[in-house]
Amino acid sequence: MTGASGITEKELNLIYAKKLEVLLSEAGYHVVQTRTTEAGLYDENETHKKAQDMQRRVAVIEQEKPVVTISIHQNSYPQDASVCGPQVFYFEHSAEGKELATSIQNCINTQLQVERPRVPKGNGSYYILKRSASTTVIVECGFLTNPAEEAKLQEEAYQDSMVRAVCDGILQYLGSSTAA
Repeated sequence: MTGASGITEKELNLIYAKKLEVLLSEAGYHVVQTRTTEAGLYDENETHKKAQDMQRRVAVIEQEKPVVTISIHQNSYPQDASVCGPQVFYFEHSAEGKELATSIQNCINTQLQVERPRVPKGNGSYYILKRSASTTVIVECGFLTNPAEEAKLQEEAYQDSMVRAVCDGILQYLGSSTAA
């Protein structure tokens, strides 16, 4: 996915993930990234790059056995450029995932003073949510298909506020959960 300005989702995802890593590390947590560069986790000659990339991400998660897994993304909805706002997804059959997603979504809605607050959304088909053994959520920071939000997603102050809210939501979950 590429926004109108030419910024790619993978570029933004990496920026947000690295910022979140710093905050969680400062809080004393060991953070493992599934990728630290723009390169995907697939072989260049692979026909099904996205599938291989997702399988390899899940393999990293299985190997590391994290308490929580946070997958950072940017959303899109080409049918309506007015759609906006961050949203957190969790595996629909995971009570822990719902609890983590709710904690993060509440922090995002409150700290970023989201105009149209969303609620966390259960999903049964997203590969990373279905296949990860750890408590996993997908954080969609905003919509690249909304021009105003795309611009905001690239602002360092917004990025810092977003990752602070995500971090606070994670820390609240870990502080109140049996997972801690």
